[in-house]
Amino acid sequence: MKKSLLILLLPVLFISCSEDFTVLGPISERNVVNYYKTQSDFEVAINGAFDALQSNGTFGVNYVLFMEMRADNTENGGGATGLAATLEQLDKFDELDTASELNNTWIASYEGIARANTILSRIDEVSFTSDDVKNRIKGEALFVRSLLYYHLGVIFGNVPLITAEVTAPQNMNLNQVSAAEVMTQIATDLTTAEGLLPSTGRVSSGAAAALLGRVYLQAGDKASAVAPLKRVVSSNVYSLEANYADVWGPGNEGSSEILFQVEYMSGNVGEGSSYTDMFTASGLAGGVGGGSAPQTVTQDFIDSYEAGDLRQAATLSDSATVEKYEDTPSAPFDSDVNWVEIRYAEVLLNLAEAVGEGAEGYGYINQVRNRAGLAAIDGTTPGSYDDKLLHERRVELAFENKRWPDLLRHGQAKSVMASHLGIGEADVTLLFPIPLSQIDVAPDQMTQNPEHD
Repeated sequence: MKKSLLILLLPVLFISCSEDFTVLGPISERNVVNYYKTQSDFEVAINGAFDALQSNGTFGVNYVLFMEMRADNTENGGGATGLAATLEQLDKFDELDTASELNNTWIASYEGIARANTILSRIDEVSFTSDDVKNRIKGEALFVRSLLYYHLGVIFGNVPLITAEVTAPQNMNLNQVSAAEVMTQIATDLTTAEGLLPSTGRVSSGAAAALLGRVYLQAGDKASAVAPLKRVVSSNVYSLEANYADVWGPGNEGSSEILFQVEYMSGNVGEGSSYTDMFTASGLAGGVGGGSAPQTVTQDFIDSYEAGDLRQAATLSDSATVEKYEDTPSAPFDSDVNWVEIRYAEVLLNLAEAVGEGAEGYGYINQVRNRAGLAAIDGTTPGSYDDKLLHERRVELAFENKRWPDLLRHGQAKSVMASHLGIGEADVTLLFPIPLSQIDVAPDQMTQNPEHD
């Protein structure tokens, strides 16, 4: 699978528009007229869509800043001045709508969406040797688009919802909608994708179902989340690794626990990941000045482990750097470590949230706790069900970009982060500002999030 991502992206795959707005349309008529004509074209095009997930503006770097550093698990480890100033602002809820990280993430996310949209808009015009191949590519394109829109919805909230190829960006309606509408569209897309995708592969039907369950939870619809999550469990395709440490590292990328991962390959070919540089002492980038966004684990997170939790040693080194992303790259930003985005432990904890407190819910939580070497919990264990579930999610899914959405979804972002940073709850904003550059281009169609007006 990694080798497929090494295909050089032809100019026709770089979807762009004017310099003034995001990448929502093709760069030239060559895209429209001379490409997307054969099955081979679409095989290359879908690799281009997956390549967008590797971007520094998406999973490569920035989603970590917006989903993990924003919360109380990590903090900016690069200082507060110079090149690191915007990182510090993002960490402390003091960011400006001109921050380059915001604009880069907006553009990179929409670039991936545009690539998926072009595939979906054109694929039915082309004959394939196999309907299974066509369905797989369509399902993968829907999945990639859904994953990117999920992150845009959590990060920015009110964003343009574009689901078709844009051929004349200067005349388009940006269609800025609420996060709730974005999640509704994602649910529709993932329901379709699940029926198109194979049971195993780069993206499986189980991965689509798992993401669908996550999306329903983030949208506040626990009842709808139950069925897709249970389909993953009943498929018997995935299972918890006996040893938590066996999920992580380049040698474990075929783990039975992993439903979907963003794949990288070291070797100085531009396909390596930056996580070793961001999270561990083995990184070679040299901090912010070297192009990294180093993450420091908070003491609050370190103190959150229960005595005897086997996950701690597999997650943190003695010097409190993140073991999950340890590798021995030969060059900066060239780790072989993948980004594990969906895994079976999250499915179980999502199910526990969806079904609510009771024997079934505690049963899902205790499967995860048992692997960690911890005693089972139940209704007699101190604390509310939500608090016990959030604690379990925090230590199980640490440094996997789940903490900020969890705090948002459970209504605890303001209280937890105000206490963590020693600021007022009014200073904790729930959405990031939409980049000013995007609003300036279309002020009659785009509005800023109210918290940042």
